[in-house]
Amino acid sequence: MQTISPREARALLDQGALLVDIRETDEHAREHIDGAHCVPLARLADAPALRDASGVVLFHCRSGMRTRANAAALQAATAGCTAYVVDGGIDAWKQAGLPVTRDARAPLELMRQVQIAAGSLVLLGAVLAATVSPGFLLLSGLVGAGLVFAGLSGSCGMAKLLSRMPWNRAMRR
Repeated sequence: MQTISPREARALLDQGALLVDIRETDEHAREHIDGAHCVPLARLADAPALRDASGVVLFHCRSGMRTRANAAALQAATAGCTAYVVDGGIDAWKQAGLPVTRDARAPLELMRQVQIAAGSLVLLGAVLAATVSPGFLLLSGLVGAGLVFAGLSGSCGMAKLLSRMPWNRAMRR
């Protein structure tokens, strides 16, 4: 799948191209390119925007890594269309001085929340182990084991827990 610059993408959008954001809905809610359809990778097969697409379809993510890694699936989802990946994703779009819509009231992306919570618990365990009791190393070890399990299984208990928090309820899928 060919890549195009954000400026080239903007020109194609002005000519009626369809822009598809493959990031998760919580990422899209916090910051997105106006007019982009949010179609997370897991929902590509049943996305009405893609089923009805004709002409040119542009895909973007945050940095371009997800779109490049999934180029074959993106191409397959747009059979009969000319499809491109926006090189560098929304990050490059912003660097090119093109506008985005931000909603500071939207919660942080769920994976960032997981990173903050896990990092805080590991740090807390290390500090408590150094100042109170070595037994607190168990906290850091349990968080590390949970992260390894999440990576191996694709299921993150902390993400599931955080998604149920009041500030994330509006983002639930």
